Amino acid sequence: MSFTEPSPTATALLLLGRGSDPSSERGVDCPGELPSPSDPDLVARAAAAKAALGDRLFILGHHYQRDEVIQFADVTGDSFKLAKDAAARPQAEYIVFCGVHFMAESADILTAPEQKVILPDLAAGCSMADMAVLGQVETAWERLASLGLADTTVPITYMNSSADIKGFVGRHGGTVCTSSNAERALKWAFERGERVIFLPDQHLGRNTAVLELGLSLDDCVLYDPHKPGGGLTGEQLANAKMILWRGHCSVHGRFTLDSVKEVRERVPGVNVLVHPECRHDVVLAADFVGSTEYIIRTIEAAPAGSKWAIGTELNLVRRLGNAHPDKQIMFLDRTVCYCSTMNRIDLPHLVWALEELVAGRVVNEITVDADTAHHAKAALAQMLALP
Repeated sequence: MSFTEPSPTATALLLLGRGSDPSSERGVDCPGELPSPSDPDLVARAAAAKAALGDRLFILGHHYQRDEVIQFADVTGDSFKLAKDAAARPQAEYIVFCGVHFMAESADILTAPEQKVILPDLAAGCSMADMAVLGQVETAWERLASLGLADTTVPITYMNSSADIKGFVGRHGGTVCTSSNAERALKWAFERGERVIFLPDQHLGRNTAVLELGLSLDDCVLYDPHKPGGGLTGEQLANAKMILWRGHCSVHGRFTLDSVKEVRERVPGVNVLVHPECRHDVVLAADFVGSTEYIIRTIEAAPAGSKWAIGTELNLVRRLGNAHPDKQIMFLDRTVCYCSTMNRIDLPHLVWALEELVAGRVVNEITVDADTAHHAKAALAQMLALP
């Protein structure tokens, strides 16, 4: 057996749409008649709508999407790869992005003005991206400026951030990074300034700075936007090499050192493979660390019979397990954990969005204002130009 399914929990069933929690829902309703998830014709309806739209349609599917959605994707990949793929298809009138909001924003920034980017469910956001709000970041920058530190500080934002934050970074001469090129982005930044403010994922920033650049944990400080002055003194900010924003991924942040210890005791000879969005102690305890694309390549190249505990989103881990039955692949945690907002893009929402396009109605279009898009595109271009 190539994949061991984690134990279901009440939370997991909620994230799969088999329950509801009114206190936590974002309150975004589908502006139309959403097909029933029990409709036996959903697959046929999606296929028919896609065929009717032909080359006018291009469907992007993030690696963390459900299999029921991925089957209709023209390309799959991580967020930036998909945005670039969309930009490379200028003949596509409609870009349906099966991912989350910040990814669709990036696609809108990189595609032509006449192309329309559609997110099947507007409530598909990203908790990490939501942890860095433009007003908070501007307040932090004003603090640095008041201390005379802004001119020697270079802002970097992870791809998993809003267009507003990418625009802020572009206006202040910074760059965007992915989990694959974070090391190159930091090296570039330190050639231009004395310190970096890294948004919004503290774990990727810390892991890259310490494990790839050789900085110490003491070189890193954590800026909490909910505390006065970020909870840091002027001296702490001046002495820091890395000002880490207090943000994290709700999926990768759940993996713990105990998870690693438990799987090693339970499965002798297991290889632990994790994403750099995981906590620092988890990354230190792992055997392999890398981006989503790195995780996929590592499993593809692994020898038959090898054992792997993977610390990333469950949809991808399950898909890898099913694709490689000659290897023993398991989720690093013992219980189910999906990306809840990514899982909002399900087959009923996809069918609804496609059938609306067939009827000539553009729904859930994602647009970024021209000024923000201009500066965000500059930050993305700087990332592409990294040495």
